[in-house]
Amino acid sequence: MAKGKAISPSGSTRSRRPALSPEARENQMISLAVDLAEKQLQEGTASSQVITHFLKLGTTRAELEKEKLAKENELLEAKTKAIQSAERVEELYLNALNAMKNYSGQGDSDDEPYDY
Repeated sequence: MAKGKAISPSGSTRSRRPALSPEARENQMISLAVDLAEKQLQEGTASSQVITHFLKLGTTRAELEKEKLAKENELLEAKTKAIQSAERVEELYLNALNAMKNYSGQGDSDDEPYDY
């Protein structure tokens, strides 16, 4: 197969744009592998590993694992937001404390020089 060419499930060759990043290249390879597996399944020539792989994707366990991963991602995002929020609150408290110290005359002499 020539570089930049792909064989569709029907057997015809079609041109593909070269990938612009490693992630895009990986996605192209995944797409080709899925296309080939589909062709093999349709023709009855798929290996037992290919058949088993796609059968497992359709199980309840696979669906539950997908849901679990999605929930874990949501939890990680929530934890990240909570940490960022806590950092912001801490910064606001420090600013408020410094402002109160300055107002009461207890601020650092480096903060605002006084001319006497």
